[in-house]
Amino acid sequence: MCNPSFKQAVVVGAGMAGLAAAKAIAPHFEKVTVFDRDSLPDAPAPRSGTPQSRHTHALLAGGHSALDRMFPGIEIDLMDAGAVRMRLRSDFRLELPGFDPFPQRDFGYDQFALSRPALERVCRHRVEQEPYIEIMPRARVTEVIASPDNRSVAGVRFEDVRGTSGTLSADLVVDASGRISLTQGFLDAIGSPKPPTVEIGMDQAYSTLVFEKPKDAPTDWLAVIHAPAPPQSSRHGVIFPMEGGRWSVSLAEDHKAPPGDVDGFMEFVASFRTPTIHNAIRGARRIGDVARFRMPCSVRCAYDRLDRFPRGLIPLGDSACRFPPIFGQGMSVAAQECCVLAGLIESRRWRADPLDGLAEAFLAEIQPLLETPWSHAMAELAHPETRGERPPDLEQKLKYGRALLQLSAEDPEIDRIVSEVRALLRPFSALREPKLARRVEALLAETV
Repeated sequence: MCNPSFKQAVVVGAGMAGLAAAKAIAPHFEKVTVFDRDSLPDAPAPRSGTPQSRHTHALLAGGHSALDRMFPGIEIDLMDAGAVRMRLRSDFRLELPGFDPFPQRDFGYDQFALSRPALERVCRHRVEQEPYIEIMPRARVTEVIASPDNRSVAGVRFEDVRGTSGTLSADLVVDASGRISLTQGFLDAIGSPKPPTVEIGMDQAYSTLVFEKPKDAPTDWLAVIHAPAPPQSSRHGVIFPMEGGRWSVSLAEDHKAPPGDVDGFMEFVASFRTPTIHNAIRGARRIGDVARFRMPCSVRCAYDRLDRFPRGLIPLGDSACRFPPIFGQGMSVAAQECCVLAGLIESRRWRADPLDGLAEAFLAEIQPLLETPWSHAMAELAHPETRGERPPDLEQKLKYGRALLQLSAEDPEIDRIVSEVRALLRPFSALREPKLARRVEALLAETV
């Protein structure tokens, strides 16, 4: 630990974003207190504060790299927890519109598959070993407290396990609660202008079942991703391995809800263009009942466009930008944001006031990290029922994406670029580099 610059930091939320954030800022504070309203089980188990935790999760290659910076050597912990190592993309069967399947190629990167509760428990165990971090379960932060001049954070107000109210002074508050309302409520309370906010209402619902992986499971893939062909369909399906020799199978659909009963679940799977997922699970032993979850909309708060942001407040993860979980990017983006935060605090620690301007710098620097997941959220606007303002170039962007997909199928080098962008190993801007853009535009010209 380096010499701490400040006394107290607070992290709201002990999910993946909060745990990584606590580890990122800990070297610069005498104490970091992490509040979470849930009980935090010793063993991997879903909890009410993360209702999506029973559904299929993915730790992308870019997310694994970021987590490894926060928790060096975490790969060993993941394997000890039963994670399945998968090769990008030779171990994946991608079923994309017009490509059933897409070519399987080995790009030399690994991705780890395990349940969200198992991954969270691995990271929480690491955080619990840190002497300067305290996790407070069943303690709910109700309000961020402002300084007398309304320009900075002064602390938080909370309720503990007994329902007793308390306050804790803090130099820095990281909002990793997953709820936009906490930061927005603070901005309202101090009279700050509201940030521009974009909402995309796709009403995406999920159903998930867990199966024992059959002994005669296919050997040419470890995971399956079945993508719909909009606007005719919005039905997604995925199979991912998880610890304990199991498969997590999730279905998703916009503006409707996949069935909550087993028979309906299987009928939904049978409606896909290909029988891959149906054939894989129809004889497999089911474990438990169907889990369901609904996400009404994707939301992006443009905090970076405010002239000034309160000193000592950092909204992170879903508290700043929430996008469709079906693409498995949330945990990885949050981990990358924590790397940004760690780097900024370290680079500013010799300043007279390292926290002055930190929030503005952080919010500006994470914007490129949001472009890839937000592009998937924007693609939901291809469905006529999706609510939200459609940009004038939406159709052009959708055509560009379809042409890029075709070129990726034909050219392994382009496929590598696209795959690395999806895995959050390259920025979204890589898809618009001049050489690549010229090839896409030439293909579009041929189809006019």
